[in-house]
Amino acid sequence: MTTLHAPDRKRPAARLAQWAGGGLVQAVLAIIGLLWLTPALGLFLASLRSEEDNATTGWWHAFTDPGGLSFDSYTALLKDAGIVQAFWNTVLISVPTTVVVVVVAALAGYAFAWLEFPGRDWIFLIVVGLLVVPVQVGLLPVAKLLGGLGLFGSIPGVVLFHVAYGLPFAIFLLRNYFAELPQEMLEAARMDGGGEWRIFVQLVLPLGRPAIASLAIFQFLWVWNDMLVALIFADSDSQPLTVALQSQMRQFGSNIGVLAPGAFLSLIVPVAVFFAFQRHFVQGVMAGSVK
Repeated sequence: MTTLHAPDRKRPAARLAQWAGGGLVQAVLAIIGLLWLTPALGLFLASLRSEEDNATTGWWHAFTDPGGLSFDSYTALLKDAGIVQAFWNTVLISVPTTVVVVVVAALAGYAFAWLEFPGRDWIFLIVVGLLVVPVQVGLLPVAKLLGGLGLFGSIPGVVLFHVAYGLPFAIFLLRNYFAELPQEMLEAARMDGGGEWRIFVQLVLPLGRPAIASLAIFQFLWVWNDMLVALIFADSDSQPLTVALQSQMRQFGSNIGVLAPGAFLSLIVPVAVFFAFQRHFVQGVMAGSVK
């Protein structure tokens, strides 16, 4: 007896995925990636050339005259006390902000997802409503508040502003991710005698690592590249690297000897952070897309 099988018909999504994995598509994506990296390459080569060369010819001439490349501009940059202080100010603003936002958002996200307390849904609706409040709306009121507290113009003041405006999105993201965890798994942990803190630390945090890593990358990149908030809330002693480079443009016009290496230094740190955590970042972005 012969059994007839229905023809194997792939779903449109499967056919699209198979087509996207072809060599032609990968070649096109590689070309797009190279084009996307071209400005960064140009900035790096410009930072290695002298000011005279950059003033007379474009950065692509470095390929025909590689002997003119040197790290003298970086040596001079590292001797600039203002730029070095601005770099460390950026670190002191970005790292604590990212850590505080991730920790508080993880705790609040777990509470909103799995704990029962009075007004939970209403408080979460307020958090969601804060997502639509633009940063510009809070600049003057928060500046007045920080001035009354004596924090205006200081690094803690800038950190507090970034934490306040970063928490609504962070809580919303982690709450939705934690809510997708199997309820049976958490109930089994409670039946085994696990408290809420132990469940959060030993069970929820490891399972939520992709979403937490994605949040940390987004938050770090946003704060590291920020200039608007720092222009208003930071003074000359607490200004980050973005404001320091902007002041160089305002004072010296086209001071390429400082701007090019400083801009590349400001660029390479977030790129390094992204590539260091890209595996967790991709997992967090794709989380929930496949059932």
